[in-house]
Formats: sequence, C-alpha cells, structure tokens
Amino acid sequence: MSHIYIRLDFGTDEEKAQLARHKLDGWKQAFRLDKKLLYKLDRPGRSRGEAMPKTETAENPTPSSKAKGRTKGKSGESDPEKSGPAADGKVNLLVRLYFSTHEKLSEQRWVARIPSEEPFKSASPKVILHSDPEFEKADQQFESLD
Repeated sequence: MSHIYIRLDFGTDEEKAQLARHKLDGWKQAFRLDKKLLYKLDRPGRSRGEAMPKTETAENPTPSSKAKGRTKGKSGESDPEKSGPAADGKVNLLVRLYFSTHEKLSEQRWVARIPSEEPFKSASPKVILHSDPEFEKADQQFESLD
C-alpha cells in the first residue's frame, strides 16, 4: 500500500485553511475515510517552542478560579493566538491519502476531487506521488508534524 500527499499552501489566510480542514473532516465522516484521509496543518512561521507555553497557561488555570479562568482566559488568549499565525505566518495543509492496492479507483477519484474543490483550488495544490523526488521530504514532514 502506498500513499499520496497533497500539499496546499494557503499563505497567510487562516480562514481558508480552517474551512479546508472543516471540509476534510466532513468528507472523512461522510465517506468513512478514517485512516485513509489524514491531514496536518503546518505553520512554518511559528516554532514549536513558542506555541507550547501559551497552550499550557491557557489549560492550567488556578483551581479557585477554574470556571471563571477558563471562560475569561480562553476568550482572551485564543484571539491573539488565532490572529498571530494569520498576521505573520504561513499556513500549509498536508493531506495524506492512504488507500490499499485494490482501491485504486477510489484513490484516483480523491486525488482528482480534492484539488478541484473550492477552498483547495485557491491554495495551489500540489500532488506528490510515491515516484516524485520530493516524496521522502513530504513523508518526513508529515510524520514530524503534531
């Protein structure tokens, strides 16, 4: 079984990336593509070290103000976090299609469908097959993302 990657570059448009993620989730659920269609968001502008302390402080409020801290802390801290990547960083979406050898027709249909749909079409989709020279790089990048 081989897999195919589709790299989508949304630039700094966080909204389109989230719309594409939502559409992929809908397809995954509707067509039962749980292990066959996987994706990961990549934000190369932000390092992993910067993202971790912000999420830890937002998730661990003080016990006495647990209910107040969550509503106040989440709304106050999530807005700058959302606008941060959109304002200064790029957003890439890496989609992995993983069909078995007897599902070639399904694989071909999804490889043709995803780049032709609207939120993906504007993101300059690039299909990376197993025979492409940059396949190893895409595979390593997909495995390294959280």
